[in-house]
Amino acid sequence: MSIALTTDEQILLDRLEDPDAAERQLAVMALEDIASRAAVERLIVAVRDADATVRRLVVGLLEDLGDGRAVPALIGALEDDSAPVRQAAEAALREFRDDAAATALLGAVSHPNAEVRRAVIVALREFRDIRATEALVGALGDGAPTVRREAVVTLAYLRTPDAIPSLQGRLRDDDPGVRRLALGALGFFHGPALLDDFVTALADEDWQVRAEAAIVLGRAALGGSVPSLLRALADPYWQVQKEAAIALGRLRAVAAVPALLGLLQATGPDLRRVAAAALGEMRAREAVAGLRALATTDEDVEVKKAALRSLTAIEGLQ
Repeated sequence: MSIALTTDEQILLDRLEDPDAAERQLAVMALEDIASRAAVERLIVAVRDADATVRRLVVGLLEDLGDGRAVPALIGALEDDSAPVRQAAEAALREFRDDAAATALLGAVSHPNAEVRRAVIVALREFRDIRATEALVGALGDGAPTVRREAVVTLAYLRTPDAIPSLQGRLRDDDPGVRRLALGALGFFHGPALLDDFVTALADEDWQVRAEAAIVLGRAALGGSVPSLLRALADPYWQVQKEAAIALGRLRAVAAVPALLGLLQATGPDLRRVAAAALGEMRAREAVAGLRALATTDEDVEVKKAALRSLTAIEGLQ
């Protein structure tokens, strides 16, 4: 049964045909308070209004109404000449949840425009619908790195084991951002079968990928990663050293104690802090003197706190 327009809605919708753009803008703003789903079809037409402000306002109103019939028009608005309209359309698409919206979005994953493909993949994220897996796996081979990145992230949301081989393939992607995100996505599956992939990534040419590999290995708690994480403590980038130290602390890898004792003297406070925390997790008694020195003389408050916490953990065993 169709829903009838109210008289007020009808009057305002008719004003969307006024030759004066200012009048059309006012009509849309007035509709924000009273529009119902009965107005959707007329509003869809207005997404193509000659005035960019009208288009942006209509997109926002369609978002509020949440009717999946509007999704194809909003996908079209992703190619609008006006950046504010495109941005509004992308934001709006993330708010739809019904089957009609999902169907339209899935169909647009293969759209000719890379920016449209990227935006619809982001919009699919909140659906968490495994029906999207096939389309997203296909998007992992997209020519645009931005599309591949978003496809990886959306697959991470789905956490579908069927996507694991395709995500592993992205660990060799030309784009370091894709490789880093693929590591994070595979981290949700962190089984022993993925250990070699994570360890290999610790030697990636991009430091951000190496840091992500250390994070994933720490979360996965895979003991076989200790030798590689020990080597990562000497990485040229302190950010990688930091994540390796955190991971070794989580693994309680006592083999790392000598290297971590050295990091208590690191120039950067972040390294001193994580080294102190890791030594506490390992209950390393040989670290007591170094931790006491940090707790009393370090210039960084967070380093002092970490040292004190570790001292409490270690001395509580004595």
